[in-house]
Amino acid sequence: IAAAVDAWACGAAALPKPWQPQKPVLPVEGMRNVLITSALPYVNNVPHLGNIIGCVLSADTFARYCRLRNWNTLYVCGTDEYGTATETKAVEEGLTPQEICDKYNALHADIYRWFDISFDYFGRTTTPHQTTIAQDIFQRLLARGFLLQDSVEQLQCEGCQRFLADRFVEGTCPFCSYREARGDQCDKCGKLINAVELKNPQCKLCRGVPVVKPTQHLFLDLPKLEEQLEAWLEQSWATGDWTANARYITRSWLRDGLKPRCITRDLKWGTPVPLDGFRDKVFYVWFDAPIGYLSITANYTEHWERWWKNPQQ
Repeated sequence: IAAAVDAWACGAAALPKPWQPQKPVLPVEGMRNVLITSALPYVNNVPHLGNIIGCVLSADTFARYCRLRNWNTLYVCGTDEYGTATETKAVEEGLTPQEICDKYNALHADIYRWFDISFDYFGRTTTPHQTTIAQDIFQRLLARGFLLQDSVEQLQCEGCQRFLADRFVEGTCPFCSYREARGDQCDKCGKLINAVELKNPQCKLCRGVPVVKPTQHLFLDLPKLEEQLEAWLEQSWATGDWTANARYITRSWLRDGLKPRCITRDLKWGTPVPLDGFRDKVFYVWFDAPIGYLSITANYTEHWERWWKNPQQ
């Protein structure tokens, strides 16, 4: 408070000059460098006030604060564009998935511009950089033995001649009997669901009754990472600023033991899997989308690794 009183008494002329970063904004030796991302908004809708409040506004407020503190700040965001939700929206509107992404990316960008959200760069995940970086991460996991192959029972629509990804299936929730549960979770009771567990399943595309058939998928071998992850978490909990809720949820996962997590899907719209036997599949959006933060930064600057692989600054 005393410092604020002194600054007020001295007037605006005594304040430090605002930091003007070079373009593109890159880490600067000796400065506090801050990289800020918003959760990537999904591309299949028109954003409303709830999206802005729950997604980009808090990060925008923090970015403005950082710039006022004369910290070297980069704020990036973009639309999350792959996955079944995009394919479903494309079917609804009679457009291709790419046309849906182009349409809603432009709408998102216009709305955030109207609200004066102070992104340094607003991008998207359907780019060559996304493919290159996601496939590189995949190849590194594969080379280090962190991937498994396994057969999964999945619903196949014989009318559409395709395996149905989670969101292409609707049915009755096996837990609470809600009749419009999706193949990945129930929006009424909130429980995660395996699509084959649904009662009275229907294909969302043709309303046919799918059948259960086996298909091969790739899994991230999380049990192999559990010991390293637990050690890292203990250090991070001690030195970081985790919320009580985040600690509780993470501890519950570790307490129950991590399980292998499927990272591929039988879809057309997504980052292709670069491995023989799986080239007709794409990466599951929850493997692919977080990599969007890296690829969006890479679309902003070719020196993106100076932000993402530079813990010393």
